[in-house]
Amino acid sequence: MTISTKPLPLASRRRGGLYVYLAVAYAGMWAAMSPLLAGGFRRGDAREETGALEEACIAAAMLAPALAAILVVRGVERSGRVRDALALRWPRPRGRAVRACLVAFAVPAGLTAAALALGALAGSYPFGGVHWSGLGTRAAAAVLSMLVSLPLFFGEELGWQGYLFPRLLRGGGRARLVRAYVGTGAAFALWHLPTLLMGGQYPGRPWYVSVPAMVVSCLLVLPVFTWLRLRSGSVVPAVIGHAFISSVSVTMVKEFADPEAALDPLRMGISGWPGWVVMGAFVAFLGLTGRLRPTPGDTT
Repeated sequence: MTISTKPLPLASRRRGGLYVYLAVAYAGMWAAMSPLLAGGFRRGDAREETGALEEACIAAAMLAPALAAILVVRGVERSGRVRDALALRWPRPRGRAVRACLVAFAVPAGLTAAALALGALAGSYPFGGVHWSGLGTRAAAAVLSMLVSLPLFFGEELGWQGYLFPRLLRGGGRARLVRAYVGTGAAFALWHLPTLLMGGQYPGRPWYVSVPAMVVSCLLVLPVFTWLRLRSGSVVPAVIGHAFISSVSVTMVKEFADPEAALDPLRMGISGWPGWVVMGAFVAFLGLTGRLRPTPGDTT
């Protein structure tokens, strides 16, 4: 009996690559969070700051999707350069790159401001007014902190936007498009399960509340990140948008809130119901105007 050494077709390798990617990305997240889970860490207050161990575990977890994507592209698919396969490039020409990065910064800022305004009008966000003294310095510090953490968000978006979304999208068609958005959004949300169990995104809430809330948030925010990626042909704007939502947006919630009031992420900001309303309206606009449809190059 002879054993064939002929390599598997690319389509078969790509199908297998999806399973390998998800397995490695999820295993990496659970492994990174295992010290906190074993130690019984629990976040009970949205104003609570994270310590050095928590920051180290979070950083390690955020790198897992990118490592999984690179492993699959190089070791399973073997379909070309990693940079091309994961859209790790600057939009061209240079002016377009600058505009794409500015949009990636401005749109999340506008969505966050709208969510805070809606929450304040509805009485769910304890708006404490604008304290102009030192506001510029605090804003600059928030942006600087976001820029310092930017490499970690490449760790996530090279996986979700660079690898998973285009692979689920491949083949085109409306059904594939819906599957790509829903599948990537759900995978993105459930990847956070270890942090949700520890009260990370929704402190004080049980898992059966925080997990569905995270799924809703990710299903709504993912098309925003994908739009940034599709309109530029690069993951870089998606990385900037994600970094803003996860850092500056959270700072905005604290900055404009009554300092004595309790903060409930489920009722304020992008991760709460006001953010769902605002993002839902924006995503509906993107969808109705055809901005969420990919170009042929995004399905290869």
